[in-house]
Amino acid sequence: MRRRSVLTAAGAAALAVPVLGAAPATAAPASGRRGCLEIRGVDISSLPKNEDQGAVYRTAEGRREDPVRLIARAGVTHARLKVWVNPADGYNDKAHVLALARRLKRAGVGIWIDFHYSDSWADPAHQTKPAAWAGLDVPGLARAVYDHTADVLGALRRQGTPAQLVQIGNELNGGLIWPEGNWEHFDAMTAFLKAGLRAARDTTPRVRTILHLANGGDNGLYRWWFDNVVSYGVDFDVIGLSYYPFWHGPLADAAANMADITARYGKPCVIAETAYPFTLESEDDVNDIMNSPSQLTDGFPATPAGQAAWLRTVADLAAGVPNGQGLGYCYWEGLWTYRAGSGWDPTNPASGNAWENLALFDFEDRELPGLGTLGRYRG
Repeated sequence: MRRRSVLTAAGAAALAVPVLGAAPATAAPASGRRGCLEIRGVDISSLPKNEDQGAVYRTAEGRREDPVRLIARAGVTHARLKVWVNPADGYNDKAHVLALARRLKRAGVGIWIDFHYSDSWADPAHQTKPAAWAGLDVPGLARAVYDHTADVLGALRRQGTPAQLVQIGNELNGGLIWPEGNWEHFDAMTAFLKAGLRAARDTTPRVRTILHLANGGDNGLYRWWFDNVVSYGVDFDVIGLSYYPFWHGPLADAAANMADITARYGKPCVIAETAYPFTLESEDDVNDIMNSPSQLTDGFPATPAGQAAWLRTVADLAAGVPNGQGLGYCYWEGLWTYRAGSGWDPTNPASGNAWENLALFDFEDRELPGLGTLGRYRG
């Protein structure tokens, strides 16, 4: 996720397919103890840059604490870390991921790696080829995907911090590594996916692989995309969804989609991204993504209590996938509080943060109730 995820007109047209026989959602306990979720995660990719720019994190009472210890103490099971190839600011690269993984291992938090296969943000509207791969043909790009994936995951395993979960691409609605791997070229797209999946299994045999789309309430998109990918023989373990209520439709649509796709493809699912604001105010001078009451979901005010209530609801959504096929969910960039110099654009140190009012820490750096809800509810 970076900004509101949209496809280009061509991609949107490609997704306009009929939905046949979507199954309704029915309540069922998640796997393990009744109603418990295996994955209660948070994306903390921004943490190293935030800390280098002076960010601190505090308990609800105001005591300064290591944020990795805070999320572990709250009961968070996994931390998601995105990986870019050659980022302009030097963050979200292999070195930073390795260092953060060591902290997570010491705290007892599982590691979830999210490969973007880009030098910057990858989402449905942006899947920009890494600059270093610009001259490669399709076989060369597939080899680059394999090598990059194996390099990062192999380094994690060698230092004793193997990944438990790995995404081969991020919000892949329109493919990856454009233009060769876009939605018009499923042969190349699936060659890239297979290369990443093979590298993951070669380096980390016990890792669970995820293919991740945005628009978690759009069953037509998921059927179109996964029907095509499966027809090319792509073998993966888990379906990942982004589900933000302010962009991706009603809860009932997400519930119906997850019920359908887990049955249709015989795979469990995980809500790989969600978030909700604790206020509509902004700490910096950048207009935040969530800034208007019209964007809110009925019954969930933009307050700390409203944010925590949303997390309970999305946990219930995952736990309600039939036959225990909802593994859990991940809160996106819960530690991305405002600090000058830690903005969204890796090429521009002056860029701002349009997300700080959706973090799990308030404008005084104090832990919000939502962090405890994330870690303990359905734990």
